Amino acid sequence: MVLSLEVVEHIYAPRHYARTIFDLLSGGGLAILSTPYHGYWKNLALALSGRMDEHFTALWDHGHIKFWSVRTLGELLREAGFIDVRFERVGRVPALAKAMIAVATKP
Repeated sequence: MVLSLEVVEHIYAPRHYARTIFDLLSGGGLAILSTPYHGYWKNLALALSGRMDEHFTALWDHGHIKFWSVRTLGELLREAGFIDVRFERVGRVPALAKAMIAVATKP
């Protein structure tokens, strides 16, 4: 198992990162990743509340450089070769979740 919590959003080359995780695992191994959740309804709520700049601040040195949704993180993991990619959203109601957890299997 590889456990990576709140890392992928800081990675400049996420395809290399995902492939490295894949290569570290034996067949049947699990990758568990967490990252802040970014989906349509959450981003819309941020925009309507006037908190978009605060949330996506460009002034955070060494902060988040990628913002992931279920679709984009799932695509990254499947592209790296993972199968059975599942997600859970955590914190608040699912549409406004704080984070998401991806669990993916190496065939």
